[in-house]
Amino acid sequence: MKKGKLVAVLATLLVSGSLLAACSSDDNSSNSSSSSEAATSESTATSSSAAEVVSTASVSDDSAVLETALGADGNWIVAATDDVTFDNDVTVTGEFHDKGDDAEAIYRKLALYTQDADHKVTGEFTMTVPKLIVESENFNIVHGTVVGDIEVSANGFVLNGAKVEGNITFASQENQDSAVLDEEGASVSGEVTVAQ
Repeated sequence: MKKGKLVAVLATLLVSGSLLAACSSDDNSSNSSSSSEAATSESTATSSSAAEVVSTASVSDDSAVLETALGADGNWIVAATDDVTFDNDVTVTGEFHDKGDDAEAIYRKLALYTQDADHKVTGEFTMTVPKLIVESENFNIVHGTVVGDIEVSANGFVLNGAKVEGNITFASQENQDSAVLDEEGASVSGEVTVAQ
């Protein structure tokens, strides 16, 4: 009788452990399955606590954390979990690849939003900065609003559903020609020019 109860208890523990492990591995795979899903999983995971950082300094509402994540030693995807204000200019620099995989295309993403499991945007955030200096190729700002000017000296700059309340200045005509500033209703309230 005791042996039967022990087997039943062990079986219950094994099933419970398997379920927890399965949930854990599902969360990890959804964070890396695609750029939008990574932002979704990380942003959704952080929506309950704005200060929580899920992915090594890439998801936060802390301006210092986000500034570091946008630097050369940062991450391919950076996501804000709330409105954020910078007192100084912020430089986006370094070469990064989609999903952090060197075999993938050069790509970098700033996500200023949260979304649900069906990829429907559930919240957007505002990034206020004196000047955002973009030196990373194929840098994509997705949703949300950037309040401040943007200087771009790299090819492939994209605004995807994002709004810019400020001016955008490109370092060269090539930089401007390679940019997309109106994807999914993106807009710029200020002037878009090429530096003289």
